Amino acid sequence: MVRSNHITRDGWEKLEQELRYLWKEERPRITRSVSEAAAQGDRSENAEYIYGKRRLREIDRRVRFLSKRLDELQVVYPNPQQEGKVYFGAWVSLEDEEENTFCYRIVGSDEFDPKVNFISIDSPMARALIGKRVDDEITVKTPNGTKIYYITQIRYRE
Repeated sequence: MVRSNHITRDGWEKLEQELRYLWKEERPRITRSVSEAAAQGDRSENAEYIYGKRRLREIDRRVRFLSKRLDELQVVYPNPQQEGKVYFGAWVSLEDEEENTFCYRIVGSDEFDPKVNFISIDSPMARALIGKRVDDEITVKTPNGTKIYYITQIRYRE
């Protein structure tokens, strides 16, 4: 599956903040810890040293990923012309046939977070929503079967 290279400004800032934290704070702290553990002698049985080296590899892997990914990403800003239609970055309120209500924000795949109702632009729900207006009906295929939703509100500010 190809991941979208779109991201909201908030999402970009979170990834950039994580990269800065890992590189400027976490990595130097772990490096100091590993140096101190190495100074204690036998490294083969030194759990602090072994854990620290493993953590450094994890940090380095994440730093490489974030650096590369931030270069590939394109920040998408809401455009006043898209008001009234669902596009990237929109908060969309929906109602299903049983009158249950849902609210999702369409974001990039790097920002996807079900805990805060952020859905990826690459998801079936987002794909069905793109370009639609309030009162439009959408059909989404889910693992539990096909669901029908009605768009009740679209906004670009939280």
